[in-house]
Amino acid sequence: MSDDLLTAEVVEPLLRGRLGKPYRFEQRTASTQDLLDPEMHEGAVAVAEEQTAGRGRMGRRWEAPPGTAIHCSVLLKPPPTRRPPELSLVAGVAVADAVERTIGLAVQIKWPNDVMLRRWKVAGCLAEQRGPAVVLGIGINVNQRRDQLPPVTGAPPGSLYLATGREWPRAPLLAMLLADLERCYSEWLASGLEAIYPYLGSRDFLRGRRVSVDGTSGTAEMIDRDGRLRIAVDGNQSVAVESGEVSYER
Repeated sequence: MSDDLLTAEVVEPLLRGRLGKPYRFEQRTASTQDLLDPEMHEGAVAVAEEQTAGRGRMGRRWEAPPGTAIHCSVLLKPPPTRRPPELSLVAGVAVADAVERTIGLAVQIKWPNDVMLRRWKVAGCLAEQRGPAVVLGIGINVNQRRDQLPPVTGAPPGSLYLATGREWPRAPLLAMLLADLERCYSEWLASGLEAIYPYLGSRDFLRGRRVSVDGTSGTAEMIDRDGRLRIAVDGNQSVAVESGEVSYER
């Protein structure tokens, strides 16, 4: 889509909440995570058409050809009574809601921060603490073809285009994502992860799969209400894992 732009002139008229104010757009940057200063107002959003050093968990690169994906970061300032790592799951629910309403297909969440569509990873969320603030990075593979996706590292990558066979306009999806994120974030501020758990637990991609997380192996039981992955090991013992790199049997 030659006119599928994410500039402020295109996106700002679509915004209906407080996220995205201010809205900063760059054609090319190392990472949108580096475009937001903790001193900025909560709700500031940075978007780039191309990232040269976009990052996901464990130092992985998150990049895509210009015009094919959504790369954005949101500045949030949660109170100290909330756990910032949970924001990756909060964002995952928001991405899943926005994508499902856009394309009409069921989406799942793979603990701790991936969004899955037809067993492909189509989005990732990364919460980075910056003093009292959190910069929440979100990447969504929208219109990439197979040869435009990165090599497999963990879950196999995919895109909304590959799952549906058609291109999708990115600006309405981004605006919908920010609205859904504001809703999920507000619910999380009020009541913690419990508030969004019905939309998280029902989308648990790893449930029932054989998994290994940093040396702990077994069958994934669930994402629990504290945002941990519970794993059944040695038959009856259940272990709750706070964080880590997960591998799973496909």
